[in-house]
Amino acid sequence: MPPLKHALLAAFTLLAAAAGSLRSAQADPCQPQSFEGADYIVCTVDPGKADLRLFWKGADGEPYRYFSSLAEALQAEGRKLVFAVNAGMYRQDFSPLGLYVENGKELKPANKAKNDGSAGPVPNFYKKPNGVFYLDEAGATILPTGEFLKRRPAARFATQSGPMLVISGKLNPIFIPGSTDRTRRNGIGICAGGAVRFAISEDGVNFHDFARLFRDQLQCQDALFLDGGRGVGLYDPALGRNDRSWHGGYGPILGLVE
Repeated sequence: MPPLKHALLAAFTLLAAAAGSLRSAQADPCQPQSFEGADYIVCTVDPGKADLRLFWKGADGEPYRYFSSLAEALQAEGRKLVFAVNAGMYRQDFSPLGLYVENGKELKPANKAKNDGSAGPVPNFYKKPNGVFYLDEAGATILPTGEFLKRRPAARFATQSGPMLVISGKLNPIFIPGSTDRTRRNGIGICAGGAVRFAISEDGVNFHDFARLFRDQLQCQDALFLDGGRGVGLYDPALGRNDRSWHGGYGPILGLVE
């Protein structure tokens, strides 16, 4: 083959590989972002076009606990787990701490307690207001728990956590600017155009800065804290992530399925 044809073939091969890599990167809903010096992974989903689901227990009645266990169970059914995150706080037996609805069935009732009764700082779940993320025929919504219980929407999937980060475009007023309470955190928001956005911090951030990420950068009118510290986790093979919880596993899991 003449040198020119060799060069053209090599160039075409490189361009095809680059285009394939670009398509792969664009196809992955999770992408790195930064906000005011902190690094995040942000995953974006259109609930009207994507199969976003909640998971807790497998066919054996036991909690999945690990993202990889859920991925393997779905693979056995001919489906793929694209990405997954911790879907909220849970007890030592990996049961959801609050409301949990899966496939239209309420498996755990709403937690309306004001505190867990322990001394010391109020645990995050009980900081007011906490809220509910749910999916129904209209799409995805986040409401303060009290408002959710008043409306009682016919949710297909729902998980309760807290505190609310952003409420109708405003930061939760309990947050303190410049707070030294900094840890890794993950949360979920309902954003411009009805998109659902998950954010997982790679660095320690306080609640005020985390809430501002959702409101100011991700353009979310409502956002809910899911968990922090040892409970933060992400599954995304495209990013090489299969995080493990230091608690010995996760409780409820939010996952995008293909």
